[in-house]
Amino acid sequence: MFLRRLLFVACLVPVSCASAMSAEPPGATAMVQGVIERYVAPAYGTFALTSRELGDAVDALCAEPSPQRLAGARAAFAETVDAWSRVELVRFGPVTDGNRLERVLYWPDRRSTGLKQVQSLLAEENAAALDVAALASKSVAVQGLGALEFALFGTGADDMTRLAGYRCAYAAAIAANVETIAEALETAWSAGEGAAGLWAAPGPDNPLYRDGGEALGELLDIMIHGLELVRDVRINGFLGAAASGDRPRQALLWRSGQTVATLRGNLASIEGLLEAADMEAHLPEDRRWVVRSALFELANAQRALAGIEVEPVEDLLADPESRATLEYVRLVTASLSDVIGRQLSGEFGLTAGFSSLDGD
Repeated sequence: MFLRRLLFVACLVPVSCASAMSAEPPGATAMVQGVIERYVAPAYGTFALTSRELGDAVDALCAEPSPQRLAGARAAFAETVDAWSRVELVRFGPVTDGNRLERVLYWPDRRSTGLKQVQSLLAEENAAALDVAALASKSVAVQGLGALEFALFGTGADDMTRLAGYRCAYAAAIAANVETIAEALETAWSAGEGAAGLWAAPGPDNPLYRDGGEALGELLDIMIHGLELVRDVRINGFLGAAASGDRPRQALLWRSGQTVATLRGNLASIEGLLEAADMEAHLPEDRRWVVRSALFELANAQRALAGIEVEPVEDLLADPESRATLEYVRLVTASLSDVIGRQLSGEFGLTAGFSSLDGD
């Protein structure tokens, strides 16, 4: 939604600018409704489910510390991260209420400000952080998946195989907080609350989406800016032009080995959005190749990432084959930005305006 607000300022959003100047694309509302029903709402449902399982696994660890229980909590963490990565690119609507987006995952943390806050809580054993309601009102950096990663994988985490203590209680509070947010998001999208409902029903009285073209523009914006996030923030955040410019500890969730998994999940979400929209059905037969081209490139990038088996990130960057794969994915996301941001949006009469796609 914040992307659309820029439209009224300087027409900076890639595809929304043209929507007010052109006829509504055929099937626009149906495509958006299909995305909500077949992808977004179910994806938030999966995130809520994995969050509940994560909470159960951490509670089990705290009740009976052991190597097996810690391994179980870590595995549940990975499942929750995967579920989140498959819906986090939908960065508008209910997830923006109450800073939910940042509360689930505070990142990037370039100056380690959030890490220092987490470490301070653990060192001081601040009792207030063990109350879920109190934790939810604290800094976003200490209450989400990033903080939980440090609790489960950071220095001193292996002590939880023998003694739960404060650290495990803090981890349990974080897991419960994430679960609460996830369930609220699931409910909001399932019930069509707020912006979620407005997106599905554009019209002249709708304060956000006056017609199907504007609603479809939001969907294309999700994919375009999602690709930019993957490339410019996620990959470029740690992969330098040369090894000397690498920043392995700026990689998302590097302690838990989930860096590459989040990239795969993000790309899978773009693929899922395209498929759920069934855009091919709303294009002439001779123009459907645009959607197929995007899906083909997305599938190739995901397969390439699935082939990376080197961890931790330092070793991944030192491995020529794995490094080449990341560079390939970086190039693919640039190509996909053009396919979706220019070609596909153009097929629906939503001509791209100025954006980072133009290098401006």
